[in-house]
Formats: sequence, structure tokens, C-alpha cells
Amino acid sequence: QVRLVESGGGLVQAGGSLRLSCAASGSSISVNAMGWYRQAPGKQRELVARITSGGITDYADSVKGRFTISRDNAKNTVFLEMNSLKPEDTAVYYCNRVVQLVRWGQGTQVTVSS
Repeated sequence: QVRLVESGGGLVQAGGSLRLSCAASGSSISVNAMGWYRQAPGKQRELVARITSGGITDYADSVKGRFTISRDNAKNTVFLEMNSLKPEDTAVYYCNRVVQLVRWGQGTQVTVSS
């Protein structure tokens, strides 16, 4: 059973940057397409970035050009580089598979002040 642990969130001013990490344990995620999701207060969880096992990436329009997803299969870890952050990026960020979701981790809070 895969266990996912997100980290790297924090409080940042608008225009700032953060780098999130998602460490997987219990099973390899190297063959899985992985995604970063976020959930803002009062809103549904949404997929903002995804990466295939081969490294092909795709982004939601709201983050395209600002966020970069990457992975290190040797370390069983997925990353999300977030630049030019906006207050509307404030949310709890989670990682998970894109297909056949596993148990959600605790997420990491990202707060962007204006």
C-alpha cells in the first residue's frame, strides 16, 4: 500500500515561490502517472498538474506557465515548483496517482498573501 507524504508548503507573499515534495513509501510509484491536486476552502479538490511515468506533463490553465511538476523515480518522489504565486493559489496541496487513487496524505498548506 502506497503512503504519500507531502511537504514544502508555507506562507509566501504574492509573486513568491515554493517547492513542494511528495515522498512515496510502501510501493514504487515509478510506473504511475502522478498528479498534484489542491483544495481551497469551500471548494472541491482539483487536479492542477500531472506527470506520466515517462515524464510528460500537463497543467490546468490556472497554473500553466507558473507551476512545474517533476519526478525522481529513484527517490520515489514527485515535486511541484510553484512560481509567481497568487492569492488564489492558497489551498492544501496533495499528491496522488492520476488513475486508481490511493489513500490521500495529509497534504501541505500553501498560503499566498496579497
